[in-house]
Amino acid sequence: MDLRLLLIAALSAVLSISWAQQEGSVCIKANAQSCGECIQVSESCGWCTDVSFLSEGESKSARCDDLESLKKRKCTAESIENPRGSVVVDKDKPVTNRRNEPGKLKPEQITQIQPQKLTLTLRSGEPQTFKLKFKRAEDYPIDLYYLMDLSFSMKDDLENVKNLGTDLMKEMQKITSDFRIGFGSFVEKTVMPYISTTPARLANPCTGNQNCTSPFSYKNVLKLTNKGDEFNRLVSQQQISGNLDSPEGGFDAIMQVAVCQNEIGWRNVTRLLVFSTDAGFHFAGDGKLGGIVLPNDGKCHLEKDMYTMSHYYDYPSIAHLVQKLSDHNIQTIFAVTEEFQPVYKLKNLIPKSAVGTLSSNSSNVIKLIIDAYNSLSSEVILENGKLPEGVSINYKSICKNGVEGTGENGRKCSNISIGDEVFFQISVQADKCPADSRSETIRIKPLGFTEEVEIVVNFICDCECAAKGEPQSSKCDNGNGIFQCGACKCNEGRIGRVCECSKDDVHTEDLDANCRKDNGTDICSNNGDCVCGTCECKKRQNPAEIYSGKYCECDNFNCDRSNNMLCGGHGRCECRKCICDANYTGSACDCSMDKSTCMAKNGQLCNGRGLCECGICKCTDVKFQGPTCEICPTCPGVCQEHKDCVLCRAFPSEKPCVNCSYFDLSFPLTHCKVRDENDCWVYYTFAIQNQTRLVHVVEKPGCTEGPDIVPIVAGVVAGIVLIGLALLLIWKLLMIIHDRREFAKFEKEKMNAKWDTNPIYKSAVTTVVNPKYEGK
Repeated sequence: MDLRLLLIAALSAVLSISWAQQEGSVCIKANAQSCGECIQVSESCGWCTDVSFLSEGESKSARCDDLESLKKRKCTAESIENPRGSVVVDKDKPVTNRRNEPGKLKPEQITQIQPQKLTLTLRSGEPQTFKLKFKRAEDYPIDLYYLMDLSFSMKDDLENVKNLGTDLMKEMQKITSDFRIGFGSFVEKTVMPYISTTPARLANPCTGNQNCTSPFSYKNVLKLTNKGDEFNRLVSQQQISGNLDSPEGGFDAIMQVAVCQNEIGWRNVTRLLVFSTDAGFHFAGDGKLGGIVLPNDGKCHLEKDMYTMSHYYDYPSIAHLVQKLSDHNIQTIFAVTEEFQPVYKLKNLIPKSAVGTLSSNSSNVIKLIIDAYNSLSSEVILENGKLPEGVSINYKSICKNGVEGTGENGRKCSNISIGDEVFFQISVQADKCPADSRSETIRIKPLGFTEEVEIVVNFICDCECAAKGEPQSSKCDNGNGIFQCGACKCNEGRIGRVCECSKDDVHTEDLDANCRKDNGTDICSNNGDCVCGTCECKKRQNPAEIYSGKYCECDNFNCDRSNNMLCGGHGRCECRKCICDANYTGSACDCSMDKSTCMAKNGQLCNGRGLCECGICKCTDVKFQGPTCEICPTCPGVCQEHKDCVLCRAFPSEKPCVNCSYFDLSFPLTHCKVRDENDCWVYYTFAIQNQTRLVHVVEKPGCTEGPDIVPIVAGVVAGIVLIGLALLLIWKLLMIIHDRREFAKFEKEKMNAKWDTNPIYKSAVTTVVNPKYEGK
C-alpha cells in the first residue's frame, strides 16, 4: 500500500512539472524568481504564495504562471497575488458654461478641459483608460502680438499697419471682450554680411534720399495692452530700416517674443503671434556667414526692449522654435506675401500655425488675422510632455456628433465651434517599472491653450505580500534570503530554491554530474545550464519555443511537420513527439479519422469499393477512382453491366440465368434502357442498400412493330418522280420567258434601224466614157 502511494506521489509530481511546462505561458518562460519580477512580466501573470504549492523538482519560478494555469494547478484564489492598476480622478471641475456663470470671468476662472488631475496606478502591460472632455469656451481672452518686418521693402505695409490697433480691436471684440495687442519689429543681425557696417550706412542704410533708421535685430515696441490708440501712436512713430541680403532675421525675433514672457506681457490665455514679412528667413547655421557660431540659447536677452545678443548667438533652428512656442502655448500666424507662401508652410513642423496671403501693402491684414484665428481655434490637438521610460500613450478622439477623429493618431478634432464639446479617450500603459519605482508626472494639454491635465503615475513593482517578508529566514538556507510570498528571495550571491547554492559553485564537477543524462558527456543536453546540480534550460529567441525536462532533453518545436506546420496544426509538440487532437493520428497528426469525406451519395463508405484512410478513399478495385471510388473510366456502364441478368430474371426465357442471384428484383421507375433479343427496350434501375444490391425493373418491355416497307418505298419513288417533273416544268417556263424577251428586243432594234448609204461605199461596177465617141 505504501509503495502505491509513493508511486502515485512521484507520478503526480512528474505530471505537475510537465503540466506547468506545457500550460505555462510567457509567465513561466520569464523564469521569475520573486513575486515582484513575476507581476512585471505581463498583466496576465500571477504568483502563488502557497508554501506547499511546488512539487519536488520544481523551481520557484514555477510559482509564476497565468491565472488559469495556477488554478488548474490547485493554487487557491486567496493564495494568488495579482495586483491590478486603477484610475482615480483627483480634480474634476466642470467645463465653463457662460450661461450658468453670467458676468465677466477672469482667465483663471474659465475651464475648457475636464478633469484637471488624475492619479494612475500602472501595472506592466495593463493599460489604464480615462476620458477627457474639451469645450471651447465663449468669450475666451486673447493676447495678440504683431511682429513686423521693417526692412525697406515693407515701407508701404507700415503705413497700413499704423491704424491696425483700433481697427483690429473693433473686429476682435466681436469674438472676445478681453483682447490685448502688442507690437514688435525686426530687421537683421547688425554684422556683415547681413548689413553694411560703414558709419554712413549704419546711420542710414537706405539709398538715395530715403530717410531710414539704423538697422537693428529685434525691438519690442509695445507691450501687450488693451489700448488700441496707444498701438496706433507708437506704430506711427516707427521708421523703415534696411539690410543687404534678402532673407531676414525674423526667427531671432520670434524666439525673443516667445521666451520673454514678462517683457511682452503674455497672460495665461489664448496667445497669438502674427509674423508679417515679404521675405524669407535665416535659420540655424546661417550665422557662420557673419562669424557667429554659438547656438541660440533660447533665453531672453532684451535690454530696454532691444535684443542685444544678435551678434553673439546664431539664429535658432525650426525645431528649437517649435519647442519654445509649444512650451509657452503660442499660436503663430505667418502673414506673408504670395511669393513666399511655400517657404512659410510650416504646419507639419509647427502644429498650431497658419499661413495667410498678405497683400502687397498689407491692406488685408485684419481679415487675414481673423480668418487665421478662426482656423486655429476651431482645431483641438492634444499633446503630452515627456513620458517616463517604458510608458506609452494612445489617443482616440470622439469629435462633433460622435464622429471618431482620424488626424494626428487620434489626438485631433477639427471644425470645433464655440460651445462645442469633444472627447478624447486616452490609454496609458507601462511596459516596465522604472529603476527606482518612483512616481512620475505626465502633463497633457491642448496645443495653443494654457490649461492642462496633470497625471500622477504610480507603478506597481512589487506584491503586497513582499512587505510581510521574513528577513534572514531560517527557511532560506539558514538566513541566506528573505522568505516572502511563499518563497525565498535570495541574498546577493546566493541562488537556488531555498538559496542553498552559491553562485561561485554553479559549474563545479560534482554538481555537473547531476546534469548529465545517463552518465553522458553533454551537460543538460547542451540545451541548458547546470545550476546547483539542476538543469536550467535555455531560453530561445522565439518565446513560444521551450526546452524542458530534467536534463532539458525535451522541446516543443522539433516534432514532425505536415504542410509546413508543426504536428500538422492538429496537435501539440511534447518532448519531440506530437500529441494529436481528437480525430487525428499519425506522427505529424496529418491523418484525419473523420470518415465523412469518404461517404458517397448513396450512404456507403467509398461506394463499397475501397477503404477510408486518413479521410481519403483508397479504392480496392483498381477499375475505380475518384474521391469516393465513384468513377470507372474503363467500365461499360452500370446499365450494360447488369443487362444480361435483368433480362434473364425479369423476363425468363429458355436460357438459364448464370450468376444472377446477387440482387433483389422490384418494379418501379426507370434509369437503365437496354434492348433484348427481340429488339424490345427494357427499363430498370440499380442501387445498393445495406450491402444488398437492388435492381428495380419496369414490368413490361417496350416493344414496337416493325415498319411497312412497301408504302415507304412507293412513297420515296413517287416523291422522286414528282420532284423531277416539277423541276422540268420550272426549267421549261424559264426558257419560254427568256425567248420572248430576246424576240421583243430584236423587234425593237429592227424598228430603230436607218438604211442610209455608207459614205465610204464603192460600187463594184466601173464606167468608162470614150471621148471620141459622139453617140453615132
